[in-house]
Amino acid sequence: MSDPHLTARHLDGGAPPVNLTDEPIELGNRDRQTATERAAAPGRRRRVGIAVLAVLALTGAGALGTWGWRIAEQKDTRIATPDQVAGLTRDDSERAVSTADYLRSGLAADIQLDTSFGAVYQDPADDRRSVLLFGGTTLLWQPERDLESLFGLMSDETGAVAGLRNVSSGRLGGVMKCGRTSGEGGDFAVCGWADHGSVAIAMFPFRPVDEAADLLRQIRETVQTRD
Repeated sequence: MSDPHLTARHLDGGAPPVNLTDEPIELGNRDRQTATERAAAPGRRRRVGIAVLAVLALTGAGALGTWGWRIAEQKDTRIATPDQVAGLTRDDSERAVSTADYLRSGLAADIQLDTSFGAVYQDPADDRRSVLLFGGTTLLWQPERDLESLFGLMSDETGAVAGLRNVSSGRLGGVMKCGRTSGEGGDFAVCGWADHGSVAIAMFPFRPVDEAADLLRQIRETVQTRD
């Protein structure tokens, strides 16, 4: 006789039957480990976040301290216009004084200053290479912005300053920029500096930009002092 159909058999003794479902069977304690990891993750994220904030706060405090120290160092500035500077001689003729006053007044109208100055210096080797210097002193929070404003004033008076670029400001720091513009005698170099205590600009007929930048650094180191 053949065996009855397997589904008709009864299991005698032994373990109860295993019910198979569509759900996967998880082995080991994976669920418990995953839950533990999930619980620990927010704590790790908080620690990382706190560490990042601490670094940012430290960096920001350092930058703020440097900025404040720079202001304290530069804010009390004085500018003089001596008879001789960097091999040049101050021109005290009526025409030169009138020109310097005109430029100084234009600057003072555009930027609020505590003191303002203007001077024309002659090059003994070549009368055409005179230097027109004007500027002023005050507490400047954003020196580069004020220097660019001054270059904008120059553009209104003579024509746009082209090729404006940063150049070395020398040992006195701050920012210095140079470019070229045009006048009655043709193109000439224009350079200026600004720090937290002063702003100035100079025009250099018949001089290339690099020579003008070097000459302005020499002039500045002579005419500018700090308390």
